[in-house]
Amino acid sequence: MRKNKVIFIKNALILTVTGLLIRFLGMLFRVWLASAVGAEGLGLYSQVFSFYMLASAFASTGINTAVTRMVSDELSRGNHSGVKKVLKRCVAVTLSIALVSSAVIFFSADFIGAHFIGDERASDALKTLVISLPFMGVSSCFKGYFIARKKAAPASSSQIFEQLSRIALVMFLVSKTAKKGIAASCRAVILGDSLAEVLSCIYMYISYIVDKNRHLCNDNHSVLGYSVLSKLRHIALPIVSGRYLNSLLRTAENMLVPRQLEASGMTQSAALSVFGVIKGMALPLIFFPASFLNAMSTLLIPEMSEAATLGRDLKVKYTAEKCVHITLLSAFPLAVIFLYASKPLGLLFYKDTLSGEIIRLLSPIIPLMYLDSVCDGLLKGLDEQASIFRNSILDSIIRLSLIMLFLKELGLYGFIGIMYFSNAFTCCLNLFRLKRRAKMRIRWFKWLVYPFLFALSIGTTIYLILDCFSLNDIVFSLIFVSSTALIYLFAVIKCRLITREDLQ
Repeated sequence: MRKNKVIFIKNALILTVTGLLIRFLGMLFRVWLASAVGAEGLGLYSQVFSFYMLASAFASTGINTAVTRMVSDELSRGNHSGVKKVLKRCVAVTLSIALVSSAVIFFSADFIGAHFIGDERASDALKTLVISLPFMGVSSCFKGYFIARKKAAPASSSQIFEQLSRIALVMFLVSKTAKKGIAASCRAVILGDSLAEVLSCIYMYISYIVDKNRHLCNDNHSVLGYSVLSKLRHIALPIVSGRYLNSLLRTAENMLVPRQLEASGMTQSAALSVFGVIKGMALPLIFFPASFLNAMSTLLIPEMSEAATLGRDLKVKYTAEKCVHITLLSAFPLAVIFLYASKPLGLLFYKDTLSGEIIRLLSPIIPLMYLDSVCDGLLKGLDEQASIFRNSILDSIIRLSLIMLFLKELGLYGFIGIMYFSNAFTCCLNLFRLKRRAKMRIRWFKWLVYPFLFALSIGTTIYLILDCFSLNDIVFSLIFVSSTALIYLFAVIKCRLITREDLQ
């Protein structure tokens, strides 16, 4: 048991450090990209990237979780031949789906650009993104294998390699096409993304071959005892369907929002720029600190699955409660930091006042965003893909309906309000589903009320003190973030809102 805990902590640290490094590199890259292509270019890229995510959802989403679950089962039985068979069949399935998706997008790129995105400049970029889809799907299978093996290092190192490759390729390609306009720059960014996916897939395949030769012997347990396709349908289909339909609806949303903002009185360029600030600047910065939570939710999928399969209800309950507790305890101070430091952070990272204003407006729903992400991972570990699917589709339909009904009249602030409602709605649905499934008890004061009051009072006090001095953005941000975090940590430990037992 202790060995498993050590492995879990080690993998969590690897994924956390990797996530922070990748997000940090991504932030620096976004800063450069914003200056290279402008807010309008980011807006066009975000719209094309919506179709990129839509296609990738169909090609790879759910495969990762399915591979993790099936490989975990075979490893627990000592069936190494079964592991290889599972991986081989899952790779074949994801390749078939990815190739079909690639063909559909390639031959309909002109139609999608003209009629869905409403900007013919997007067509070439859409044709370019199909390069990545088969490689993305195969990489997803290998990552699921390594998570099941409880080895985070190969997947983490591949992500770092992919991110560094992406940055180098995009910077090189954009520099060669910058004078040709936004369309060429957008295509260059997508080409860089695609080539980075190819290199990452090659890296993951080599890592798998090395691991297989060292640790997977040729045993006699060749019978799986189930159909891989049937398992894929059971595990992956709800996730794929939910993610694909959700991506489809979000893609429709990403096409509709700039048009509705334009109808509210903005110019086309301004509407696309505002959309680019929200999707390409504000949200990446807001999710930057969530690396530990993302690592935790990823690693808990096989842990929760094993506990639920073995009927260890107390472990399921205890794990779910600790995750929700730690998530909320971490999210409230971050929300307050983004609330008060939004303007200097926007100027510091992007030299843009609008990005700071958007961050300030979105800061109150950070706890909901983070908590929903963790609940999603826990529910997947408990075989609750179907409930996640229903919740996400319902949310997307309501969200799209609200955009169509109110965004034209309310403009930017209407879209922010819709984001508030959407995040609260999905978070509550997933949280209460987790509560019922894990028989979890929500401790309202310890998890919600006290952390909120501590974070807000500490952050407000420090902000009012620092506001009396004329500090530049860097100095203010460093002092405010560090002092708020340290005093908050001291307060929650002193008042026993978190104990050593909570972290074990």
